[in-house]
Order: sequence, then structure tokens, then C-alpha cells
Amino acid sequence: MPELPEVETVCRGLNRVTLNQPVRGGEVRLERTIAYPLSATDFLAGLKDTSIIQWQRRGKYLLAQLRDAQLASAGWLGVHLRMTGQLLWVKQSEPLQSHCRVRLFFDAEQELRYVDQRTFGRLWWVPPERQPETIMTGLQRLGPEPFEPAFSALYLAQSLKGRQRPIKNSLLDQGLVAGIGNIYADEALFLSGMRPQTISARIGRQRATRLHQAIRQVLTTSIDSGGTTFSDFRDVHGVNGNYGGVAWVYDRAGLPCRVCGTSIQRLKLAGRSAHYCPRCQR
Repeated sequence: MPELPEVETVCRGLNRVTLNQPVRGGEVRLERTIAYPLSATDFLAGLKDTSIIQWQRRGKYLLAQLRDAQLASAGWLGVHLRMTGQLLWVKQSEPLQSHCRVRLFFDAEQELRYVDQRTFGRLWWVPPERQPETIMTGLQRLGPEPFEPAFSALYLAQSLKGRQRPIKNSLLDQGLVAGIGNIYADEALFLSGMRPQTISARIGRQRATRLHQAIRQVLTTSIDSGGTTFSDFRDVHGVNGNYGGVAWVYDRAGLPCRVCGTSIQRLKLAGRSAHYCPRCQR
């Protein structure tokens, strides 16, 4: 599943190529991809002749602010990529991908395609009289962004105090911090020297501070690398991310640790895999 760096990479790419161009029409090729309105026809009607002012990212969600031809608010386009979703900016003449679910047509024979093999992703059109979180209700459950002042070392330490679950599972809780998933939880725990099975409540202020720094460090590095290359992630031009080739522990079970040479271990925590170095992490 794309995590914060991958979604941020897509967001930045969309801001470079899609702004201030009217949506001339579209095609919904799989109706259940549209979460709101219930009718695909209404979804396309809401977007027609609107332009995107700016794309924003909130956690793993993408939000495009829309305006109409009179420069008035025209609502929002919301996207959640889920497991295998991709937003691709292509020429309309390019052959359709086999898993293309939604097409939005722009001028100059360009289009934005939503491609999704597993079909778990969703798109919303939020009318101008509504706030996105009233329709995209998952937004209501998100904690602070990792780079916001609200996500401080003190906040992290205090939030972990009463949690009896492993720290790896706590980091996957989007209500604790928005946008972190399996990959970057593993990576941040390695950089902080903490094992994924460590009970969250036993992490004191000092270790929480190290973890806080590690989270920001690994996310910054991955964003700068364009995200992680895994089976389905592509940016808006169809290009893979580069972080995967320098990952410390994620998906490296059995390979030597890049720091000490010890074999990277893999375990299951609440049904999710976790990777760690038994020597570097305590």
C-alpha cells in the first residue's frame, strides 16, 4: 500500500501537471470505484468544467481543491489509492491499461487515469457546500501529520504511555500519526534502535524522542527518493520510486544488516510482517 512518501510524491507530481486546466469530461469504467456520489454520472457531472487549484495530501488521502469557470468553489476531488491504486497523467491516445477504472479528460488531449488492479481504492466528489471530512469520513480519524508541530516528541511519548501493543502496531495506527505504514514503521524503528515487538507503554521520553527523530528522518529520505518501489507504486508519469534500494531492513529478511552484517529477521505482529536487526535493535 502506498504510504506517506509515495502519496506525497504523487501529490507533488499532480501539482506540476494538472493545475488550472478544465476537466472536459470523463469515463467511469468501474462504478464501485466511486465512493461519492452514489451515481458515477453525478460524479462526472460534478467535475465537468471545473479546474484544480491545488492538490493536498492528508495522511494517505489526496484532495484536489476545485473551482468553476467563474472562479467560485466547486468542491473537492478526493482519492485514496489503497493497495494498488495509481494516478497517471498520460496522452489520451495512449493504450488503456487493463486495470484502468476512471478517466478524466483535460485539454491538449491529456487525461488523468486512475488505475487499480485490486480495486480497493476509492474516489469522491465532495460538493462545495460540504467539507471533505463529512463525506470522506476516514479523514476524521487521522492523527497529526509527522511534520506538523503537533507531532512532537512529547506528544509521541505521552500517546504511547497507555498502549500495551507492540510499538510496530502503534505506529500503524493512523490515529496516532497519519501516513505511516509497514515500510516506514520498520525503517524508523531500525534508525531508532528499537525492536518492533517492544511494548509501547515501556518506551520512555528519551527513546520516544529518538523514534520521533527517526520517523521524520526516514520519511524525508524517502520523499527525496520519490518513494519506495514495490509491486504497484508509480508516480504520475509511471516511474518507480528509488527508496527501496537503500532500505535498512524492510523486505530484507535473511540479508545482512547494512550496519553490522547480522542477518535481518522477519516476524509477524498482529498479522503484519516486521523486519529488524537483532543486533542493532534492542
